[in-house]
Amino acid sequence: MKLAANIKTGLVFFPAFDWAISPTHPEREERLLYTQDQVLEEGLFDIEGIVELKPELALEQDVKRVHFCVPDVEHVMTESHFISAGCAKTIGMAVLDKKVKRGFSLARPPGHHAMRVVHGARGFCNVNTEAIMIEYLRKEYGIRKVAIVDTDCHHGDGTQDIYWHDPDTLFISLHQDGRTLYPGSGFPYELGGPNAAGTTVNIPLPPHTSDEGFLYITKNVVMPILDDFKPEIIVNSAGQDNHFTDPITNMNFSAQGYAALTSILKPDIAVLEGGYSIEGALPYVNLGIILAMSGIDYRRVKEPLYDPEKYRQTPEVTMNIEKTGETVLSYWRNRRELAEKMRAKKDFDERKRCIYYDTDNIREEQKETVKICCDCAGALKIDSTSDRGTRLLAVHIPLRACGKCRDLGYIWYHSAEPNCYDMVFLQDRTEDSFLERA
Repeated sequence: MKLAANIKTGLVFFPAFDWAISPTHPEREERLLYTQDQVLEEGLFDIEGIVELKPELALEQDVKRVHFCVPDVEHVMTESHFISAGCAKTIGMAVLDKKVKRGFSLARPPGHHAMRVVHGARGFCNVNTEAIMIEYLRKEYGIRKVAIVDTDCHHGDGTQDIYWHDPDTLFISLHQDGRTLYPGSGFPYELGGPNAAGTTVNIPLPPHTSDEGFLYITKNVVMPILDDFKPEIIVNSAGQDNHFTDPITNMNFSAQGYAALTSILKPDIAVLEGGYSIEGALPYVNLGIILAMSGIDYRRVKEPLYDPEKYRQTPEVTMNIEKTGETVLSYWRNRRELAEKMRAKKDFDERKRCIYYDTDNIREEQKETVKICCDCAGALKIDSTSDRGTRLLAVHIPLRACGKCRDLGYIWYHSAEPNCYDMVFLQDRTEDSFLERA
């Protein structure tokens, strides 16, 4: 009897042979080559209902829906970045066109550390592949409410930044506590901007969290929040560096744990992010995730070095996780009251940030201003200066902007003094247009 998937699942692979930070860097092509070999050796494509899809390129217009690239898209992205973003886009289209029920983009380079403004690479990421896919799907398919669940060991600070002011996007990040790991952010009090307070949900987990802790948080915190939010699609930023063999993190998650999390979460789309244990983890973790997405029994997937007793979390870790879960749920239940306090008696909200691009050694200073609005996500402007000497003004008009916020965006764009900025950008999502001037 031929094995068949219970849920039709699409896969797309792109190892990016021509892109690596260095030949021995953890983020290199072997990350996917071992997984690709494992998938072929295990005969996954012989299973009825698991299909391989061929990626198409993301377009410059797709990138400009999300990012302000300095000085332009071509300087920020290589061909591999266009293909990696295109892999996610291909999976998203296949799911929404109902060619498959679920899909997994196994491509690199990754993307979840890339913020709205891009001066260079951060955390191995140049552009945000999930966000590029999501905004394409919103444009072409009219979807509105999206949930992103980021299970990478590192806080998805780039995705958080892009959706900080968007009440229609729920961003949930499970990650190793930022006090112990790059990028040093992702704490429960980071809730989103005043127009979207509560739709950013951060769940920092202590080092040495094991399967027990991840699955507890998924069942008791993530799923109730998703049930409340009622997204049209769920996207999993499927980072795999929580694994107990990963060389740059300190967690104790297993392939079985990843598969069980996927089975509970039931993502429509998964997009590969980090994961740097090239031989000891990735082939097993990806195999477990694919089987779980397809509704196939994954209980026999096991790494050779896994000993559940050795990697069991301590009672102290368990207590820490349960306390964090209570804090996160409290913020979620009180999100409307918190939003009212953040918006009270103000027309605008500002935040200043210093952003470090660790991969490219660039420092950026940002001043961000958002219009507080009860009718939309609010017009947004970002005054950004890098230590490379470039200053820009980036104006974002959200997808469902009210008339007042749309008008304000154009006022900001046209009134920017040309002698103050090297470039001025306007991203008008209501018209799907991108304007720029020097």
